Parts: sequence; C-alpha cells; structure tokens
Amino acid sequence: QLQLVESGGGLVQPGGSLRLSCAASGFTLDYHGIGWFRQAPGKEREGVSCISNNGRTTGYSGSVKGRFTISRDNAKNMVYLQMNSLKPEDTAVYYCAAGRGLNTCPLPARAYDYWGQGTQVTVSS
Repeated sequence: QLQLVESGGGLVQPGGSLRLSCAASGFTLDYHGIGWFRQAPGKEREGVSCISNNGRTTGYSGSVKGRFTISRDNAKNMVYLQMNSLKPEDTAVYYCAAGRGLNTCPLPARAYDYWGQGTQVTVSS
C-alpha cells in the first residue's frame, strides 16, 4: 500500500519550533518531488515548502521563508520540515505530498500524486 504519513505536529508556544516528518511506505521517495501544504480552518490549502526529486531546488512561501527549512533523506525514505520562530498564524493541518518525477518546484497541489493524512500544528500561548 502506497502511503505517506506525517508526524511531529503538536502544540507549541509562539516563537517555538517543531520538526515535521513525512515517511513514505510502499514506494521510495528518490524519484519524487515533495511538497508541504497546510490548511487552516476556514481557509484554502496553501503551499508552504517544496523540494525537487534531486534535492537541488527548494521553495518556500513568503510567509515562512527564513523560518522553515525543508530537507530530505532518501536513505531513510523521509522528508522533513523544520519550523522555527512559529507564529499563531502557522496554526493549521500540515500535509506532505509526493509527485513522481517532479524535478522542480514550487508546483500546484494537483501536480502531486500521493498525500498524507495530515498532522495538526497549533501555535498558541
């Protein structure tokens, strides 16, 4: 069964940090570009960060640039999103997505083939 599973979400105070993980099972991430998306209550899903299949290209939305860092470890079949200096407006469900052969980014959500179930991130004092 092909699936992505996110983990690492939780409740954190403003200014704190979290590291989200995205684990793939049933397939290898080597040839897949990865995107992190988020959706807050009452808002549309938005792209947060991305990394190409070869890891040479990364992208960040303006709202997280300088605070979030995406990385991948193909040997472990994992992708990570390090989130620092978190703000209340970062509160959302975060999803990772994988797309075959995606050698560039950012890309729209429809470019991705597999999606995880999401992990909740809440930034609140």
